Amino acid sequence: MSSYETTCLRIADLTDKIRLDMQNLYLSYYDGSTAHQIDADLQDKNEAILVLSQGNLVGFTTMKVYEHEWEGQNIRIIYSGDTIVDRAHWGQQALAFTWIARMGAIKREKPDLPMYWFLIVKGHRTFKYLPVFGKSFYPHWAVDRSDLKPLADDLAQKKFGKDYNPATGVVEFPLSKGHLKRDIALPSEEEKSKEAVRFFLERNPNYIHGHELVCLCEITEENMKPLTKRIFAKGLQ
Repeated sequence: MSSYETTCLRIADLTDKIRLDMQNLYLSYYDGSTAHQIDADLQDKNEAILVLSQGNLVGFTTMKVYEHEWEGQNIRIIYSGDTIVDRAHWGQQALAFTWIARMGAIKREKPDLPMYWFLIVKGHRTFKYLPVFGKSFYPHWAVDRSDLKPLADDLAQKKFGKDYNPATGVVEFPLSKGHLKRDIALPSEEEKSKEAVRFFLERNPNYIHGHELVCLCEITEENMKPLTKRIFAKGLQ
């Protein structure tokens, strides 16, 4: 069984080797992207969480934390960027657990500000993290969180401009900025039996071409699943 080590680094502290390893890992699973695009995405983020096995990079996620004015008050946004885990290490939880604890630490910095997780999703496996993390989010197949749609629209329109279609809730890039290689993009029959997967495919039918579903989740302890809440609470301490 593999053992994993995680580390959270500011983007400015990533070494050239780590950046190259991140590019190589990402490009081994995504078409329609380039090393230049990956580097540009990094420069727009604050930090990256890396997961290593025996000293080798096997996964990462990036994020940007920023404040946004909404309905007369400041709120805090955690925007998820590129995320990938090497196929041989699917199933490890180290990356997700470290990310949740980091969110707790971010909340601790400004506990009075409402906080939201904002992400755009181009694969059904990423979408499945939402119901593992939270009880409700937008969009959801069974829980009406249409109250979050105006904020999701505002964030997406400011971030993606005319490429965002508020009618579909999808960022519809004319040219893909990165899409999963076909051999791993398509869900298995077992995966298609899951409600979350079927919903994602229905809401984002052109994900295979790089379209990305805009999602928003309210980060409150009341909205967290039990395991998420326990890990988040450790970050708060």
